[in-house]
Order: sequence, then C-alpha cells, then structure tokens
Amino acid sequence: MGGRGDGADGGAGPAEDGPAAPSFLCDAMLGGLSRWLRGAGYDAAFEHGIDDGELVRRAQETGRLLLSSDAGVFQRRPLRTAAVRGIYVPRGLRPMEQAGFVLRELGLPVRDPRCMACGGALAAASKASVLGEVPAVVVERYDAFWRCERCGKVLWKGSHWEGIAAGVAAAAAAGR
Repeated sequence: MGGRGDGADGGAGPAEDGPAAPSFLCDAMLGGLSRWLRGAGYDAAFEHGIDDGELVRRAQETGRLLLSSDAGVFQRRPLRTAAVRGIYVPRGLRPMEQAGFVLRELGLPVRDPRCMACGGALAAASKASVLGEVPAVVVERYDAFWRCERCGKVLWKGSHWEGIAAGVAAAAAAGR
C-alpha cells in the first residue's frame, strides 16, 4: 500500500469489488482518512482544497458516500434531502481513528487493501513485469508484487508493510 518504492502492498491479492462495498469522497480535512480507508480495502477519493459546493456536487454525480468533519456541509440541500449520503466524522480523531469510526458506523469489514495513493484495485504482477520499475534490491529480496490498476504503481510487502498492516488492524479493532 503506498507509492512506488514505499515498500508495502497491502495483502494477498487485489481488492474485492462487491456491490455492497461503498466508495467514499473525503472532504479537504480528511486526506489521511482516505489513505487509511484505502488500506482497509475501500475506494476513497480526496482532493486537497476542494470547495464544499464542488465536494457535494461530485458526491451526487458519482454516488460516493461523502465524509466530512465540517458540520456546515451537512446543511446543504442534497445532504438534508438524502440525495447525497454522508457521515460526519468527529474532529480531533487521528486518521486511523477516523477510519475505525467510519468502519464502525457502516458495519464494514477490513478487506484486501487498495492502492493507498489513489484507491485503485491491486492486481498481482509477475516479478518479470516489474523489472526496471523497482530497485534491483527489491527484486532480489521479494517474490510477490502487485500493480495498481488505476495509477500503475508497483507495490510489495517491504519494510513499511508491518506498520501499515498494524494500523489497518488497529483501525478495524477500533471500529468494533
């Protein structure tokens, strides 16, 4: 999970894409939450500095569940009339705690991770197909690789894996 050279992938294979899996749109204050939701296996979009009106419009156009720590967002008509679904994420929580809160609110399990950079699904990639895209030492040390189907980043279970896996597990435990 994370970017090229970040040294982590997330799981044993690509993220599960089932009809019951929500996708999220996080407001400008919740970029860290979007990464942890991706690590927990959910597609979560985030754009730094997005205007509240544009955020609500995008949520309505895409059908994504809006996540915000700005109470004012929930006063907008599309949220008041349930044309857009949204969850208020309490302020003062760390991103990992925010993820636990969202998982608990929606009764969601931790799934196979998605790319933490963009939220794309991960697909197994052969060692031969990643030559030249990852450092030679990584190719020598690891056998399993994944490629993000959206942004193309190559991921593997490297030194960052344990921290990311522990963070996702903690978010899931907090979400129970």
